[in-house]
Amino acid sequence: MFEKKIKEKDLKVSINLNNFDTKIFGDRFKIEQVLINLIDNAINYTDRGEIKINFYREGNNMVFEVEDSGIGIPKEHLDRIFERFYTVDKSRSRKSGGTGLGLSIVKHIVLLHNGKIEVESEVGKGSKFRIIIPQNLTEN
Repeated sequence: MFEKKIKEKDLKVSINLNNFDTKIFGDRFKIEQVLINLIDNAINYTDRGEIKINFYREGNNMVFEVEDSGIGIPKEHLDRIFERFYTVDKSRSRKSGGTGLGLSIVKHIVLLHNGKIEVESEVGKGSKFRIIIPQNLTEN
């Protein structure tokens, strides 16, 4: 899905499954949307360098991380990036076709799965999004 963009930017992508053998119950399509949004953002906001995607178990939780070496997010914006229609760099969002809905959708889906989302970012060094989903959700 992202192969063309990754090759055009000559980005390095690593995927670490770290003995990822745990199942969670949830909406597969929605979890896929979370990953698509986060990976797409990482590609869009990284002009060179790498993107790391990690999946691992932490206690009774499954953790998904998407980390990039991109432009980063200024600290003053971190509290608002999950708001609907909020964009940090309006001109860059227009160029990439961004609407400011992606991270809002991600947060909504994570909350639907009783999870949480964390972000660390430093301008000029990149961002790391961490999704934590409880493994012990029951199948209903």
